[in-house]
Amino acid sequence: MRSKLHQIVLVLAGVVTGIFLSLHFSAVANKDALTPLPVEELRAFAEVYGRIKSDYVEPVDDKKLITEAINGMLTGLDPHSAYLDQEAYKELQVGTQGEFGGLGIEVGMEDGFVKVISPIEDTPAHRAGLKAGDLIIKLDDTSVKGMSLNEAVKRMRGKPNTQITLTVLRKGEAKPFVVTITRAIIKIQSVKSKLIEPDYGYIRITQFQEHTGENLVKAVQNLYKQNERDLKGLVLDLRNDPGGLLNGAVAVAAAFLPKDVLVVYTDGRTADAKMRLTASAENYLRGPYRRDYLKDLPTQVKSVPMVVLVNGGTASASEIVAGALQDHKRAVVMGTPTFGKGSVQTILPLGNNTAIKLTTARYYTPSGRSIQAKGIEPDILVEDPASSDFEALRLREADLERHLSNGQDEGKKDKPSPAGKEPAASPQSDKPKDGAPDSAERRKPTEFGSKDDYQLTQALNLLKGLNIIAK
Repeated sequence: MRSKLHQIVLVLAGVVTGIFLSLHFSAVANKDALTPLPVEELRAFAEVYGRIKSDYVEPVDDKKLITEAINGMLTGLDPHSAYLDQEAYKELQVGTQGEFGGLGIEVGMEDGFVKVISPIEDTPAHRAGLKAGDLIIKLDDTSVKGMSLNEAVKRMRGKPNTQITLTVLRKGEAKPFVVTITRAIIKIQSVKSKLIEPDYGYIRITQFQEHTGENLVKAVQNLYKQNERDLKGLVLDLRNDPGGLLNGAVAVAAAFLPKDVLVVYTDGRTADAKMRLTASAENYLRGPYRRDYLKDLPTQVKSVPMVVLVNGGTASASEIVAGALQDHKRAVVMGTPTFGKGSVQTILPLGNNTAIKLTTARYYTPSGRSIQAKGIEPDILVEDPASSDFEALRLREADLERHLSNGQDEGKKDKPSPAGKEPAASPQSDKPKDGAPDSAERRKPTEFGSKDDYQLTQALNLLKGLNIIAK
C-alpha cells in the first residue's frame, strides 16, 4: 500500500511540477529574472492529493479535487478573487446586462457564512429587509458552514416564484431571525430620477451596468424637461450602490466633469493593470462605432451645484465616481464613509467556458488616493437617524478577512475611518422604545429619495444654502 502511495505521489509530483513550470515560465516570460519553484510545497501538494485519492472514506473524482484546489488558491488570496465554473461565469455575464434570476443581493464569504455586501434595490431581498453586513447562516434547512460561495449562490438562485428560507445573523440582534423570500427575475433599474421640488433634481444610481451612462443622460434630460428651466441644484445618490461595470462609472463621472480630465487610474504588476481613464468617449463607450451619448446632455449639467450622497454600502465603481467628483471639487460628498472596495478584479477566461476572477490592481482617485480598505471620506458627515446604529455596525472592506492592504500606509493597520469629525447633525437612535415596532418591523429598508430621507433633506438644504451664497 505504501509503495503504491509512493508511486502515486511521485507521478503527481511530476505532473504538478510540470504544470507549474509551464505556468511559471508563461507568467515570467517578460520578467528579468526567474524565481525558483517551491519544490517542497509542490511535493506536499502532490502528497495530500495522493492521500485523498487512496485513503479518503469514499472515492473522490479528480475533477472535484482539482476544482477545489483552484478554489482554495483563489479564495485564500482575498475576498474578491474566485473561480467561476460554467454556471457562475454565465451568471456573471448575464448579471451585467441588468436582468437575472435570484434574490437580489451582492454576497461574499465571512467566517464560513454568506455575508450580504449589499441588497440590490427593488428586489425580493431588499423588500424582505436584508441589510449589508447580515450573515446568512442557513439556506432552508441546510447550514451554510462548509459551503463554497458558488455552492451557496447556486442554492439561492432558482426558478421564479419559488421560495427559500434564510436564517440570518445580524450584529445588534439578540438572536438569528428567519425570513422567507420568493425568488424572482431580477430586473435592475440602474438609474432613477425625479424633481425633489421645483429647480432641484434627484438622480439615484443603484448599480453600474452596461447602459447606465445612456440611462443617466435620459434621466437628466427628463429633469430639465420637467423643470422647464435650468436646475439650481442636483443630488446624485450613490448610497448602497455596490458598484458594477467600470465603463459605466467613468461615463457617470464624465457627465459632470470637464472633457478629458482624469477620472481614475489603476496600478498593478502587469502592463494591462496600469490604466489611466479620463472623461473621454473611448473610456466609457463599448465598441468603436457607438455614438457618444453624453453629447446629448444639457451644457448646464457641467456646472450645476451638486451633492453626492454616500454611505457604507457605496462600493467599488460608485466610490470611483464619488472620489473623482470630490477630487475635482465638482461636488460636495455628504453622508458616511464608503465601503472601501478599491481593488480591480479581472475576469480571465479559461477553457470550457470557465474563468477566474483575479485581483490585479488597485484603484486610485485623480489626486492619487488609494480607495482600497479606506473608502471615500465625505466632505460633510451626516448620519441617517433611521440607521445610525446599523451604520456603526456595518462591515466594510477593512473588516474582511484577507483583505488587500491599502498600499499607501505601509505598516499601519487598515481600518474604516470614523471621518475624524463630528456629525453635521446628531440623529436619534432607532432603538425601540415603549410601544415601538419590534425588530422585525425595524428591519424594513430605508426608502431612499422619500420625504422621510434625512440625508437627502440635508443635501437639499446645502444646495439651497449654496445658491444663497452665490447670490
